[in-house]
Amino acid sequence: MNRRHIRWIIVVLVIGAASVLIWHYTRPGPIEVVVKPVERGTVERTVANTRAGTVKACRRAKLSPAIGGQIAKLPIREGDTVKAGQLLLELWNKDLVAEARLVQREADAAKAHARAAGLKADVAQREANRLVKLRKTGALSEEKADRAVTEAKALRADWEAAKASALMSEARVDVARANLARTRLTAPFDGVIAEINGELNEYLTPSPPGIATPPAVDLIDNACFYITAPIDEVDAPEIASGMRARVSLDAFGDRRFDGKVRRIAPYVLDREKQARTVDVEVEFTNPEDIRQLLAGYSADVEIILDVRRDTLRTPTEAVLDGKRVFVYLPDKKVIKERIFKSGISNWDYTEVISGLRADELVVVNADQPGVKDGAHTVVAKEEP
Repeated sequence: MNRRHIRWIIVVLVIGAASVLIWHYTRPGPIEVVVKPVERGTVERTVANTRAGTVKACRRAKLSPAIGGQIAKLPIREGDTVKAGQLLLELWNKDLVAEARLVQREADAAKAHARAAGLKADVAQREANRLVKLRKTGALSEEKADRAVTEAKALRADWEAAKASALMSEARVDVARANLARTRLTAPFDGVIAEINGELNEYLTPSPPGIATPPAVDLIDNACFYITAPIDEVDAPEIASGMRARVSLDAFGDRRFDGKVRRIAPYVLDREKQARTVDVEVEFTNPEDIRQLLAGYSADVEIILDVRRDTLRTPTEAVLDGKRVFVYLPDKKVIKERIFKSGISNWDYTEVISGLRADELVVVNADQPGVKDGAHTVVAKEEP
């Protein structure tokens, strides 16, 4: 071998060594992955509302007097708790009070007149009966007996007329009381005063037909609440009354409230373009939860359609295309793509029918760059 060949061999060796060194120092490091174990547990299939739901009171009344007038009494304030039948507002009504008193006196007089007419009719009837007996014995002429009988019948007719007049007077009393009641606003049920539109001595005007005006008093029943939430029309057919649900409220952070579906609207709403929904009502199952609520809270509901208990499950965030995961192999420090058969799923877990074993570690940040079959990895965090 001559010197020229040796020189070329040396050059090739130097280039090869340099390439190895360059590859060694420039090769990418292991990818950091976050893994979670495949385990046994509960998996639920659920549907949730498309937009925020709302806490509503079972009863809410926006009240106003039936007639207009000046506010004379306003014994309530916003936030007060009231009982059914309690006076909320009264308009000036002294004229109607006087009229009601007058017709009541007239009714009392008509009753007294009817009682007097009845007494006279009884006396005349007894006298007529006595004279008829005397006529049978021949001690009295037929003319006097007939006259007594006729007079008794006339007085009884007067009594009937007096009773009818008394009834008419009672009816007028009812009319006067009804007119008086239109000036008074009372609570139809127990609740809390949410809003008052009006002050003492201000004039209230009833809403003209077809024109809505603010109610004088807004009354909320704070002993019963439910959630109304819009569900996508595609999910609505699977929902049935009585299904379990979970309710989350922004005001209570991560706390969850148990509930159940009480009603599904029989029609579809199309308030937004390309977003048709069905309103679903969910009631709370624990009465203690209601005491902490306020009408108007925003809420989200999660309706449980199906439950699989003690089944093999994998974190849903690790699943790609509904059937692929990357399994971490601790002994080789690499990840391998695995195809598996899935069952029901939700945001947290997906049921594993086959293809994965318990305690295998799956990569939950599989969307990061560099994650692929056979990639060299290191565990950055293992979440339980």
